[in-house]
Amino acid sequence: MGAHRKPRQRATGGGRARTAATITLAGAATATGLGGTGHADPQPTAAQVRAKVDKLYQEAEVATEKYNGAKEKAATAERRLEELRDEAARKEDRLNTAREALGSVAAAQYRSGGLDPALQLALSTDPDGYLDGAAFVERAGSRQKAAVGRVRKQLRDIEQLRGAARLELSSLKSRRAELKRHRETVTGKLETARRLLSGLTAEERAGVGHGTAARASRSASGPRGALPAPAQAPNSRAAAAVAYAHQKLGSPYVWGATGPNAFDCSGLTQAAYRAAGVSLPRTTYAQIDAGRRVPRSELRPGDLVFFYSGISHVGIYIGKGQMIHAPNPSAPVRVAPVDEMPFAGAARVA
Repeated sequence: MGAHRKPRQRATGGGRARTAATITLAGAATATGLGGTGHADPQPTAAQVRAKVDKLYQEAEVATEKYNGAKEKAATAERRLEELRDEAARKEDRLNTAREALGSVAAAQYRSGGLDPALQLALSTDPDGYLDGAAFVERAGSRQKAAVGRVRKQLRDIEQLRGAARLELSSLKSRRAELKRHRETVTGKLETARRLLSGLTAEERAGVGHGTAARASRSASGPRGALPAPAQAPNSRAAAAVAYAHQKLGSPYVWGATGPNAFDCSGLTQAAYRAAGVSLPRTTYAQIDAGRRVPRSELRPGDLVFFYSGISHVGIYIGKGQMIHAPNPSAPVRVAPVDEMPFAGAARVA
């Protein structure tokens, strides 16, 4: 029986199949190594991450100042809208009083057997028809004509107020849409920065800030460390603003915040001068025009110092080349050298 068995050829074919499969897998692995994960971009170094985060913080600060400006304009539009609505309501009350008085005259005329056409028109529920009916007014008596004229003017005034309110409401909606865009920009950049920082060690994260000068100053001391000796402020208001900023050292940076417990950069300067009795605009690009420009060589304590070409950051000068500012979410309100960022200008507001 054994002599009639067929030769076992499957083993040879299976070996070729296994060999082909092995070669195929090896080729795939080689291809993967050439074009896949084997040659993926290297992970960024800590220094590269810090540089990227610094850039994101600066871009977020630009968007923050735009958000602050849009918020201020939205608040102004909202106040104006409420004022217009209140004024329209007061005029409508006066209009109703005037129409009630005309109604009394009309009732008296009706009891006496007639109703003046001018009064019919003044009491109409169709103001447009009334305003087009000057011919009827001309036929009214002089006293009634004056009363009807006042009603007519009140109707026009109310319509003008309503028109202005509609325009203000449109402006408010536009400002709110702008707020939303800037808010999304800020939160998106801060979230990207947070994700990048999560890949660093605590020691590496401590080096994040406005460039190498900031990292050097932060590694040397905390927010209250290495304070320069007090310099003489030029007046009591500047001194009060500097004193307020000193009191807020260590307060957290929160974008859009104006105190009393958290600040963004322009929020800190605004709050400091508000405490000194000086009203400042909300944004960096408005604050730089709120006082007299001064050259860097003539800086005195209390002067506002601005940075970057877009005027997107501000601090309060405290003397000896130092300022107090709210840097970014990586660090609280602190003392820092003025030369840690690109200097853009200074303003004396007190």
